[in-house]
Amino acid sequence: MSLSIDHESTVPPYEQLRVQLLERVRSGALAAGAKLPTVRGLAEELGLAPNTVARCYRELERDHVIETRGRNGSFVSAHGDAIQREAQRAAREYADRIRQLGLAEYDGIALVEAALRS
Repeated sequence: MSLSIDHESTVPPYEQLRVQLLERVRSGALAAGAKLPTVRGLAEELGLAPNTVARCYRELERDHVIETRGRNGSFVSAHGDAIQREAQRAAREYADRIRQLGLAEYDGIALVEAALRS
């Protein structure tokens, strides 16, 4: 998992990390049930204090994005229902295919909008 912290940013590091993890969960890059790095491991990898990563994890847990299972670690929560997860998967596959075809993002979106109207 490639996460990064901009130490020059005015955005606090825990918030930068929270946003990056949330984006990965929402995009499906981190699937439901995926195990997250340990607090200490991720802190060391990113050059952060463990409390910074712990705060990020606490906020994500508060928002039901992740769940902590004691000594077993932290995992991405099962979010959304099966239909929502399937729609996310289909959208990801479609976006990947549009990129492979070399179409512009707006052309891909226009095609989806037209298909949903028909």
